[in-house]
Amino acid sequence: MKIIVPMAGRGSRLRPHTLTVPKPLIPVAGKPIVYRLVSDIAKVLDEPIEEVAFILGDPAFFGDDVVSSLKQLAHELGAKASIYRQDEPLGTGHAIMSAKSSLSGPAVIAYADTLIRAEFNLDKDADSVIWVKQVEKPEAFGVVKLNDANEIIELVEKPQEFVSDLAVIGIYYFKDVGVLKEELQYVLDNNVLNGGEYQINDGIKRMMAKGKKFVTGKVDEWMDCGNKNVTVETNQRMLGFLGTDGEKLIADSVEQNNANIIEPCFIGENVVLTNSTIGPYVSVGDGTVIEGSTVKNSLIQSHSSIKNANLDNAMIGNYVTYDGNFETISIGDYSVLQ
Repeated sequence: MKIIVPMAGRGSRLRPHTLTVPKPLIPVAGKPIVYRLVSDIAKVLDEPIEEVAFILGDPAFFGDDVVSSLKQLAHELGAKASIYRQDEPLGTGHAIMSAKSSLSGPAVIAYADTLIRAEFNLDKDADSVIWVKQVEKPEAFGVVKLNDANEIIELVEKPQEFVSDLAVIGIYYFKDVGVLKEELQYVLDNNVLNGGEYQINDGIKRMMAKGKKFVTGKVDEWMDCGNKNVTVETNQRMLGFLGTDGEKLIADSVEQNNANIIEPCFIGENVVLTNSTIGPYVSVGDGTVIEGSTVKNSLIQSHSSIKNANLDNAMIGNYVTYDGNFETISIGDYSVLQ
């Protein structure tokens, strides 16, 4: 089994956090999004992963440090890491075809801006499984249309009239991903564009037109990391799941000086907490110092200094200095104070 991970986008909706760190490497509950996604998929597939193919963007942004961390992730799964580049942002289909050499045999394709909790029961009789989640407002999503046999017969993007309430979450299984490669090659060769881009859906629709069997897989939880508010919410939900699972979330090296931690929280290595209340639902990265503050439902990354703060629904990056009693201030592009 292979896992194909397109992650070339820069994550503009999550600025300023993605100005220097690619969105898939933003940590949620202590681990980068792509680490959690790939590890969770490998866990629920319950079969050996031979290769993880990562599709990256501009080398100036997705540099050697990113490549090294992704190779380490694949190594931890006992898999080969393949690194590809999507030179231009020309859509999901174009991104997948950037990994053309890895597109053979059974594979899962997963976009690295979402997290899941699920049991994957692969229908080996189907040519493809598309994972979906029942949603309250299907008009805001791409959805699947089913026939009486519960097979997918159509993909509909943001339907204005009700088609179904099963939203496509961006995770797909192909019994032979080489078939998708052939159809996407046709899409590229014949300049089949949607919204000015080459889309995976156009390859899938060609497969459906040739009688390939598509079925749904359902997830228990679908957590988005598209913007700041939903990323903080995802951090909260993931901490809740990990706490229930009994995962160790607070490092032994945490220093508490008259500080209270209300779990569930993730507190990284060498964090110092002084005269503060942290939690619930807070993630704090390695080496961060928090003093005289109350922090809940927030995500703070590594090596930052937080003083005299009252934070709720906050997201703070790496190497940030924040004093709630500020008199002078230096704020970069796309920063938000509310």
